[in-house]
Amino acid sequence: MKKYLLIFFAATALVACNTKPQKSKTEAVAVADKIEYTADWESLKQYKVPEWWLNTKFGIYFHWGPYSVPAHETEWYSIRMYEKGNPIRKYHEETYGNLKEFGYKDFIPMFTAEKFNADEWAKLFKESGAQFAGPVAEHADGFAMWDSDLTEWDAMDMGPKRDIVGEMEKAVRKQGMKFIATYHRHWLYAWYPTWDKNTDAGDPKYAGLYGPYVPEGSFVMATGDYPNPPKKEFHQEWLDRLNELMDKYQPDIIWFDNKMDIIEEQYRKQFLANYYNKAQEWGRDVVCTYKFHDMAEGSAVLDLERSRMKEKKEFPWLTDDSIDWKAWCNISDPKYKSTNRLIDFLVDVVSKNGAVLLNVTPQADGVMPEGVKTRLLEMGQWLKANGEAIYDTRPWKVFGEGPQEIKEGHLSEDKNKDAVAEDIRFTTKDGNLYAIALDWPENNMVIHSLAKKENLLSDEIRKVTMLATGEELSWELTETGLTVELPKEKPGDFAFAIKIELK
Repeated sequence: MKKYLLIFFAATALVACNTKPQKSKTEAVAVADKIEYTADWESLKQYKVPEWWLNTKFGIYFHWGPYSVPAHETEWYSIRMYEKGNPIRKYHEETYGNLKEFGYKDFIPMFTAEKFNADEWAKLFKESGAQFAGPVAEHADGFAMWDSDLTEWDAMDMGPKRDIVGEMEKAVRKQGMKFIATYHRHWLYAWYPTWDKNTDAGDPKYAGLYGPYVPEGSFVMATGDYPNPPKKEFHQEWLDRLNELMDKYQPDIIWFDNKMDIIEEQYRKQFLANYYNKAQEWGRDVVCTYKFHDMAEGSAVLDLERSRMKEKKEFPWLTDDSIDWKAWCNISDPKYKSTNRLIDFLVDVVSKNGAVLLNVTPQADGVMPEGVKTRLLEMGQWLKANGEAIYDTRPWKVFGEGPQEIKEGHLSEDKNKDAVAEDIRFTTKDGNLYAIALDWPENNMVIHSLAKKENLLSDEIRKVTMLATGEELSWELTETGLTVELPKEKPGDFAFAIKIELK
C-alpha cells in the first residue's frame, strides 16, 4: 500500500508543480543531439564531459548515518564492531553490550537527526563556495538515506523517519548548486558476519540490512579477486536502488566508492547506460565518477581518494578528501585539517585540471560541528575574494613551481603539511593568467615560469593586480622571471592570488 500511495502522490506532485531544474539553452542543444546509450563500453565512451563540470571546482558531501551515533574512531564502526580482537569490538561490548543483544541495527532508532535542517546545511555549503553538494545516499552499512520503496531499512521508515536525500536535493537546488548523491552499497557484500550465529548479523530476519548469508572469509578489501562472489540477486538489487535514486532525485552527479568491480561488469554498464539515457530525458547533462578501473576510461570521470595528481592532466578529474585527518564521519575526538591546508589543497588540485569533493562530518543529531562550520566559512570568504582564479578556469602550460614535492597517489599527513612560500600555482581564464602563492612571500613574488626568454614579453602584459583587493601592483619582467612588488600588508590569511592581465 505504501508503495502505491507514494507513486500516486509523486505523480500528482509532478503534474501540479515541476520543481526539477529547467534545462539551459546549451543543455537543450545537447538533448537535440540525443545518443541512445547501450550497456557496452564503446557506446558509453561516446559520453562527453559537460562544460559545467569543466567549470566546477569545489563540492561538499557528508558521511552521516547510524554509524554517527557511536561517533567512535571511524565510519567503519559497523564492520569493526563485529571483528574478533578488534579494539572497536571491545569498546562496543563494554559500552553497549554483547552483539547478540545489541548489534548495528540497534543504533538506527538512536539516529533521530532531530536537529537536522537541510536548508541550513545547504546555505552553509553555498557560503563555503561550493558549487555542488549532497549526501552519502547509502554507505557500506546497507542503510538507505532516502525514502525507498525497495527496503524498509531506510531513513524514512526508521531512525530519522525523514527522506534525507530528498530534503537535501531540494535544499541544494534551492541554493543554485548541482546535486550529488554518493553510493557505496557494493561494499555491503560480506561486510557483516552473516555466518556468525553468535551475533545479530547471523539472524536471517535482519538480512534486509546485513545482506545475504556468505561463508566466513568472504570479505576482502578492493583487490579485484573476490572469494565467494555475490549472486545475481545482489547485483540486481545494487542496480535497482540506483535506478530508484535516479528516478526520484535526478542527481546531477553520481559518485561511486571503489570496489565497484565486485559488481558484475554487465550491471555497471547497464547503470551507466540508464543514467546517461535518463539524463537526456531530464534535459540535463550529468557526471558519473569512478575509482581505479571500475569503469572504462572515457566513459565517466576518474576520482581519487585523499590523493592528488603529481602533474596536471589533460582530462578533468576529481579527488575526494575529508575535513578530518582521520575519519569520514563525526567522532568524539576530531582532528580537523586547517583552513590553510584545505585551501592549498584546492588550489593545487585545480591547477592540475582537477576538482575537490570535500567530506564534512555532522553529528548524529543533525548539528554541524563548530570546527567544521568555521573552516567552511573561512573557505567561502577566501573564495569570495579569490574565486576568479578558481571557478571556470583551465590549467596553464605548467601547473606551478616551487620546492614542494607532491607524489601522485595516497597522501599521508606529513605530505599534506602547509605549503612553503615559494609554492605558486597557475590557472587561466579569458586569456589571462592567475598566479596563486600558497603562502605570503617574505619579499617580492618572483614567478620564474614567466621568464622573458621562455614565455611572455613585457609588452604583452597589460597590468598585474592583487585579486583579493583589486590593487594594481608594480612588476618587472626579466630573463629570470616576473617580479611582482606585493603590498606591505597581506590581504588575508591564506593563499594569495594575483591576476596577470594580458593584451
